[in-house]
Amino acid sequence: MDDTDAAGGTYTLLLSLPDPAEIAVGALGTHALPAGAYAYTGSALGSGGFARVDRHRRVAAGDHDTRHWHVDYLTGHPTTELVGVVTSPGVDAECAVAARLPDGPVAGFGASDCGCRSHLAVGRGIESIRTAVEAAHRDARRAV
Repeated sequence: MDDTDAAGGTYTLLLSLPDPAEIAVGALGTHALPAGAYAYTGSALGSGGFARVDRHRRVAAGDHDTRHWHVDYLTGHPTTELVGVVTSPGVDAECAVAARLPDGPVAGFGASDCGCRSHLAVGRGIESIRTAVEAAHRDARRAV
């Protein structure tokens, strides 16, 4: 881990859900999610920096069972695959990135501490959502 990782910033998880699934999302209840590519945007600005992303990887791999954040319910679903992560080190742009992405199917997902509709976006395929996420991070970094 270098100083940039320790400083943290904004990250977006790129997720693939190969089949439709009903997923219980904590206090948000159970939601039917269509098959597709998902992008979840969060921030890792605390003392652990991007260690939070490593935790998300452990949940997705089945190595961590605790569900603390909304995204844990999606990454912890047995058919969800975490296929990539896009980061903006040292940048606090979680809401700015999320606002630049397509709407997701669950209002309030990952957005319980802000006024955003959702921090979960959905797309048709992983490459198209990756392109949108990379552009959203690039635009958000320029705006800071």
